[in-house]
Amino acid sequence: MSVTYLEYSDPSGAEHKFYEVTVDGADLTVRYGRIGTDGQTQRKTFPSPEKAQAEAEKKLREKRRKGYEDAVQGVRQKREVVRRTFTETRATTRQGAPLLWKFDTKATAFGIFAGDDQVWVGNEAGQVHALSPDGEVQRSFTLPDGVKCLVRDDRWTFAGCDDGNVYDLSGKLPFVAYEVEGSAALLWLDIHAGTLAASDWDGNVFAFDAESDQQWANVATGGKMGWMVRVDDRGVYYGHSAGVGMYDRTSGLPLWQAKTRGGVLFGWQDGQDLYAGTTQNLIQRFTKAGEHVQDYACDAAVLSCATSPGGEYVFAGDSGSAVYCFTRTGERLWKLGSGVGGALSMQYSGGRLYLVTSRGTLAALDASPEAIQAAQRGEAPAPRDVKLAAAAQASAPLTQLTVTADSGQGVRLVCERDGTRLRVRPTTPGYHAWNVQFPRNLREAGATYLVDDLVDAGGFYRVVGDIRRVG
Repeated sequence: MSVTYLEYSDPSGAEHKFYEVTVDGADLTVRYGRIGTDGQTQRKTFPSPEKAQAEAEKKLREKRRKGYEDAVQGVRQKREVVRRTFTETRATTRQGAPLLWKFDTKATAFGIFAGDDQVWVGNEAGQVHALSPDGEVQRSFTLPDGVKCLVRDDRWTFAGCDDGNVYDLSGKLPFVAYEVEGSAALLWLDIHAGTLAASDWDGNVFAFDAESDQQWANVATGGKMGWMVRVDDRGVYYGHSAGVGMYDRTSGLPLWQAKTRGGVLFGWQDGQDLYAGTTQNLIQRFTKAGEHVQDYACDAAVLSCATSPGGEYVFAGDSGSAVYCFTRTGERLWKLGSGVGGALSMQYSGGRLYLVTSRGTLAALDASPEAIQAAQRGEAPAPRDVKLAAAAQASAPLTQLTVTADSGQGVRLVCERDGTRLRVRPTTPGYHAWNVQFPRNLREAGATYLVDDLVDAGGFYRVVGDIRRVG
């Protein structure tokens, strides 16, 4: 038996991969993936040991041409994980916020997305739950690593995890849509029109296209702890210990940078404005051209912020477990205690402010004037405790495909080699020859797949429904 182990690191330090080939008689085993993980495994039996060895040598030559080199397994380590820590300060208000319901996820939670029909939460244990606005648990997933953030791109929901995998949660089973390589701890992600932006502990910012290929990487200058990254049609906006700034979305060229009072701990965007929550007890609003236009003063470090549509109201959560509401012009309207810990992320939707906290709680706060006024009088009702049904089953990510007969029902896809890349394209009539956002770990040259449908996402397709392999 012979084993050959290769590794690859790109010049920017954004990718660290391994490739291992084992020949045992007529059996060929290939294992590949990110350094520090078990990776994916493919096995094939050939008519003879000589044919298996010839195929192995062919695969190794291809990898060496791409820059892979012989290495010793275990020398490079997997991506570092940073858990967000803060000093929880003494509560500065006794008035409790009007919480409608609360859901205990059992671990510190950062990830949240609140829409009209569902509210998503993801915690450091890798558990993701989707609830109705009234607090009914509807779907649950268990991902392989802690969830840093939950983001929406059109009607697709994604979970960004500590290991750099970004999972599409839109189907029955989640699958890896993007892979963010790198050694520094991943802190935040955002997606817009297929472009994924990521920021890390060292303040670096990366952009990836819909097929998970890196478009550009920018090494931080003067700042670390990139807790803020946001994307729109024009650019990628970031915030770290030295301030906020903008890169051109396509080229990655820096367009502007502005200092903030204190390091940035959270970031939000709405329309033409950026909001940076800082260690100096402030939310600072900037235009997307980099002009500082407004401050919102809190009584402790700002851990999270959000706005209502159009920025009419600005919300904040601080390290003293307080929640604030301001007018757009900076007037503080109210401050109330969350009662469930410091809000590490928040979103406003449908007259409610949804919080996820250091205690692992997802809570729905009634932000209507009537409810707030009652809370200020000390008349906030006790929130309803939402329980996860004992029979609820959490779905794990998709790691292998169901093989189906070629019934012709659905959209047919084929995996092709395009230079050094494996790409998936539709072959069913009526679809353009665009690429499909498809799990990298399930791509195999020459393979054919069926999906329920494809949706045009602007120059590429996203999968709707189940993925099956035609066998």
